[in-house]
Amino acid sequence: MIRETNEQADPEMVAISALAFLAADPQRLERFLLLTGTQPETIRFGARQPGFLSGVMQQVVGWEPWLLEFAAYAEMAPGDVVRAADRLAAET
Repeated sequence: MIRETNEQADPEMVAISALAFLAADPQRLERFLLLTGTQPETIRFGARQPGFLSGVMQQVVGWEPWLLEFAAYAEMAPGDVVRAADRLAAET
């Protein structure tokens, strides 16, 4: 069982992991692309742009099934994922 921790994960690393999570499944990736208007060929460029990773995290935490799936994938508590998303949003 994964428990929430007082340690704060690096929000950028969590977001990169979230992007890998989305890209690992064609259906998740397709949904992400449709929701954000991102084109598959621009993901790498976008990932280097300010705010892109925060947008990835907002998509993941904004839909509970993805939040729970990603938390399990990243071996994090859902609350820790949300806190990482909030910290990343505050930094951009």
